Amino acid sequence: MANNKKKIRPTIIPNKKATFSYTILDKYTAGIALLGTEIKSIRQHQANLTDAYCYFKEGSLWLKGLHISHYQPAGQINHDPVRIRRLLLTKHELRKLLKGQEEKGYAIIALQLFINSKGLAKIEIALAKGKKLHDKRAAIKSRDLDRSIQRNL
Repeated sequence: MANNKKKIRPTIIPNKKATFSYTILDKYTAGIALLGTEIKSIRQHQANLTDAYCYFKEGSLWLKGLHISHYQPAGQINHDPVRIRRLLLTKHELRKLLKGQEEKGYAIIALQLFINSKGLAKIEIALAKGKKLHDKRAAIKSRDLDRSIQRNL
């Protein structure tokens, strides 16, 4: 018998600047409250996480700066590309993140947006500490050194 199931290509949209600008401390996977046209755009890889960050408002965690492009077949009934979206986490995780964010120099950032095996959009967020300029220079130096070693092999 032939397998009639459609092979699903995993949708992963990374935030490439996150690991360069921040030191990652704790990672969490959260759900996102989305509209129908937003999830369709994400499945077509039409999202950008570069400026995305999280903040607390009225006991909930919100995601700001996530850009999800318009879904073209929707026409005039479409979503706002940069609207603020609510993240879905347990109360225990929210308390840990709130406690961590209250310390100076810590932020909650978005690492990657993906579609899980059930077809739901999830976002990997992290409690992170901002890197200083000299830390970034050291990261660039070690990366260049690794590249030159790989070329010589």
